[in-house]
Amino acid sequence: MGIVLKQSFLNTVILFLGFAIGGVNVMFLYTHFLHEDYFGLITFLLSTANILLPLLVFGMHHTVVKYFSSYTSKQEQDTFLMSSVLLPLLIIIPAAFLGMFFYETIANLISTKNILIKNYTWLIFFVAIFMGYFEVFYAWTKVRFKSVFGGFIKEVFARLCTSILLFAVYFNWINSEQFIYGVVIVYALRVIIMKLYAFYIYMPTISFKLPSNVKELVSFSLYIIIAGSAASVLLEIDKFMIPQVEKIAEVAYYSVGIYIASVVAIPTRAMQQITSPITAKDMNENNIVEVEKLYKQTSINLLVIGGLFFLLINLNISDLYEIINKPQFTKGIWIVLIISVAKLMELAMGTANSILVNSKYYKIFFYLSLAMALTVILLNHWLIKAVGINGAALATLIVVVVYGFIKIVYINYKFKISPFKPETVKLLLILTVVFFSFYFLNINLNPFFTIIIKSILISVIYLFLVKSLNISKDLNELFFNFIKNKKS
Repeated sequence: MGIVLKQSFLNTVILFLGFAIGGVNVMFLYTHFLHEDYFGLITFLLSTANILLPLLVFGMHHTVVKYFSSYTSKQEQDTFLMSSVLLPLLIIIPAAFLGMFFYETIANLISTKNILIKNYTWLIFFVAIFMGYFEVFYAWTKVRFKSVFGGFIKEVFARLCTSILLFAVYFNWINSEQFIYGVVIVYALRVIIMKLYAFYIYMPTISFKLPSNVKELVSFSLYIIIAGSAASVLLEIDKFMIPQVEKIAEVAYYSVGIYIASVVAIPTRAMQQITSPITAKDMNENNIVEVEKLYKQTSINLLVIGGLFFLLINLNISDLYEIINKPQFTKGIWIVLIISVAKLMELAMGTANSILVNSKYYKIFFYLSLAMALTVILLNHWLIKAVGINGAALATLIVVVVYGFIKIVYINYKFKISPFKPETVKLLLILTVVFFSFYFLNINLNPFFTIIIKSILISVIYLFLVKSLNISKDLNELFFNFIKNKKS
């Protein structure tokens, strides 16, 4: 667990920095510097690009993580890595021609409710390519257990550049339309930097040969394309479907709530950068003992950290929106609670998705992901019409909880392993008690000071209970070593 904790810690720091910058962007700069329609538009464009990403890069960012460790010679590894760059062109080039031919039809279809979308539809394709190849080159570094720099470029660089662009809008150096194109250029720069770093970490010999197991790779990639697209649908379809029913400004209100809630998922995003290739390696070696050990450790550790974020966010949410000082954005308050509960479920799953994707049962991940995507589309269509943007959040929660439970049961059936321990129940009780103890507490001070006071009280009580009940041995040991080093 040493390399996992070390790189996960660095990735967590980077994610925190990225989320801090992104938080300033989403809650203050976007809301005050950019018109709500353009805030909704850029969110729509990026979300739609994310949905297309797995298809356009042929799922190669997942294929690299799964198969790289199975090759033993440098020649095989080089051939494989070069294939991960070239094979996506078999989809990108035909898709480009189809996109040009049917552009008007596509643009008119997705801009029926909001005509502003039409003139920017073509940007979705290019952003999806930039995002996709970034993930492919990022995967090159992950399999070398060098995930920190890529994490920085992914989480910090793009958000910092966006901050600069938003200030440029504020000072009238650029207008809202130029801001949209500026963000696209940032994503292009991001993939160029990631490519250069990937070649710095590992420079493969250029080869146009196909790997010996190309049929197996293509088979896996075809499944993972749909599975990856389905996973992207689960994450992004709400922001795509809201403009088809509501005004595009509603996406802006929804995005703020989603962003705040997504802080709960910081630990799992950080840890996955290093646990995914480790799980792939253990699965390739059929080392189920180590797979189970990591499965349980990640589940409880992620729940402990994510649980604290859950409490801090939801018990301070009213004061946080008061600081934002944009009354129309308070529509997202319930979205924060709903989505953060969904994120807790994802944390509890630990490395479940990595186990499924990197096992011989990876096809079930495809079927489950496809079912999740179809379910969330249907639920979004129904619930957004019924209760507005809160319905989109409810759709996500229902799908995450139901299919998360199915995945855990399936893994237990096939491998006889579970992410849960007795400490999991204790932790859930701690979360429940602390949440309801502070939920009705009102401190009539300036919202900024109220957040500080409540956060200190919540953190002290929560961490004291977690440590006293020995919920996580890993985190207790980390805390002990930290105190020991401080004293020495």
